[in-house]
Amino acid sequence: MEPVKKHLTAVLRVGLGALFLYAGVIKIITPAAFAGSIANYQVLPYAGNYLVAAILPWVEVICGALLVTGWRARSAAALVACMNAFFIVLLFSTVVRGLDIDCGCFKQGGEKTTAWTAIFRDTMLLVAAVFVYRRGTK
Repeated sequence: MEPVKKHLTAVLRVGLGALFLYAGVIKIITPAAFAGSIANYQVLPYAGNYLVAAILPWVEVICGALLVTGWRARSAAALVACMNAFFIVLLFSTVVRGLDIDCGCFKQGGEKTTAWTAIFRDTMLLVAAVFVYRRGTK
């Protein structure tokens, strides 16, 4: 059973890393559109939206690269888990406040992703990140 867990961990680690690399690069390419997506959540002041739009994609890219390469993967998985937990709370707040917005997770201005779909996806990513974190030193 141990070799199966080892391979599953590697697949989840690389898959999670590739997904975060992709998401980060897409946001880096269109920072103003991503800032607009952040503004739709209505939680930050104007300048804060642009600050997060300038920083968050690079954090995603760095975490993604660390996960793909396996270097400091456990730390990257912990940060990815924290980010996804925060994203889930933020998305849930939009549901509670009655906001009907696109999550802004990937392509800006593309097909709209509902908050519940994004919450489900982020929950699965959180589970994967926790699994990679827990298995990272074994």
